[in-house]
Amino acid sequence: MLYSFCATARGPLLVAVDDDGLRHVEFCEGESPQPILPEWRRDDGGLRPYLEQFEAYFSGRLTRFDLPLAARGTPFQMAVWATLREIPYGQTVSYREIAEAIGNPKAVRAVGAANGRNPLSVIVPCHRVIGSGGALTGYAGGLPIKAWLLEHERRVAKMNAG
Repeated sequence: MLYSFCATARGPLLVAVDDDGLRHVEFCEGESPQPILPEWRRDDGGLRPYLEQFEAYFSGRLTRFDLPLAARGTPFQMAVWATLREIPYGQTVSYREIAEAIGNPKAVRAVGAANGRNPLSVIVPCHRVIGSGGALTGYAGGLPIKAWLLEHERRVAKMNAG
């Protein structure tokens, strides 16, 4: 596993890649950050193409990533994560809407659990999922980062629309 960091306004973002593609993307100062394992190797140059896309996202120049993803999860988690990637930039949906989209409307809590285990923060936009009443709920990076990401995307979307 190769890794590097992308500087953001909310602290460093860990980006880790293996031969299959992107495996981990997490804010280092989140509530439960991915530890860097002893067998991992830092490779800032090798991860440059990945870092460039994250830098473009955080600067407001990129709204959809084009990187090879290699998340590992159960079939249910993979279905949830695939559905998360369909949430339009700058918009939000509820956990209930995700459960309905995957054809399992009673699985709202399971969707929340899968959302919480998303290993590809930002690129698989779990931050765009909110409570049915519109409240910000759960985010591995912490609610302040979730709120910041949503505001960043709304600001960029508004700027691009006008």
